[in-house]
Amino acid sequence: MFSINDLDSINKELQPLKVLADRELRSIYGLTGEVYTPHIDNHTQICIKKACILRDLKNNGIIPFTEVEIICEKLMISHQKVKNHQIVEYNGHSYKCRYSPLKLSKSGKSVRKWAKYWLRLLIDGQTDDQWESLVKEIWPEYFVIKNVAF
Repeated sequence: MFSINDLDSINKELQPLKVLADRELRSIYGLTGEVYTPHIDNHTQICIKKACILRDLKNNGIIPFTEVEIICEKLMISHQKVKNHQIVEYNGHSYKCRYSPLKLSKSGKSVRKWAKYWLRLLIDGQTDDQWESLVKEIWPEYFVIKNVAF
């Protein structure tokens, strides 16, 4: 079981890593193939650890669930068989269902498990960037595998 102090300490640990990961991401922009990215990998691991702490604190009732989590859970229950990029209406907003590769086969050529999440759309049809950043903060493990060639 985690406490708020654990969350504060991991947030302090994340701040310098975020700067290094962003700088590393800008430096490798446009490169292809195997690229060594230690700062991005460290940042991702710490984000996953933070998400585990947040999940534990929310499940124990120490901090409340966010609007993103509540709405996504309701959409998951009510729309179980939606396809990728399918748009549904809920409470006056449009949401797009997205899938990301969660687990690859041993060869890395096919996806064995998919992660499903929801993105809120703005009136003009673009995705809400703030909503997307919250989704990535809540479920960072969904975005570990970035590029899969099909």
